[in-house]
Amino acid sequence: MSTQREQADLFLAQVEQFANTMKESVGIPVIMDQKTGVRMWWDQREIKLKFLISIEKTFKFFEALAEGKLLATKCKKSGKIYFPPQIDCPDDPSDEVEWVELPKEGELLTWTVIYTKPYSFGHYPDYTVGIARLTNGVQVLAWVRETDPSKLKAGMPVKIEIVRRQPENYLTYEIVPVTEKQ
Repeated sequence: MSTQREQADLFLAQVEQFANTMKESVGIPVIMDQKTGVRMWWDQREIKLKFLISIEKTFKFFEALAEGKLLATKCKKSGKIYFPPQIDCPDDPSDEVEWVELPKEGELLTWTVIYTKPYSFGHYPDYTVGIARLTNGVQVLAWVRETDPSKLKAGMPVKIEIVRRQPENYLTYEIVPVTEKQ
């Protein structure tokens, strides 16, 4: 069974082959959009994007992941907690924020299964993402570690675990349902 990414690559190769055939016959690489019937230009250049994003001001968050901790920021003036961490208080950028460790226990609020994945996630099998409300009220969006979504229930107890995502091998966090066996 091929991955969604392999299927997308095959589809793109077929579209490119058709565009090249059109370029030979009518002089331009044109395809017809299957949904709208509109003629589309098939660009012959491929753009590969990699992102460099400064994490200098939030690096403490990533250091904490390596220690098994999940951090957020808290506005010193209003007391609001922000996750993901913010470098300034969103309500008033002149207010300072401080780092706080989040509890790892909470409840599952909602979830959805991702069947149609972004191209860069096409090598993963279908996966579930959810929102958990931690015991301090902060809501966390993350992958849910459960292969059978029918076992998930709103309000069920969950915990946050720091994991190393494979095959990329970077640290992140997941929502893990708490079962009676644990």
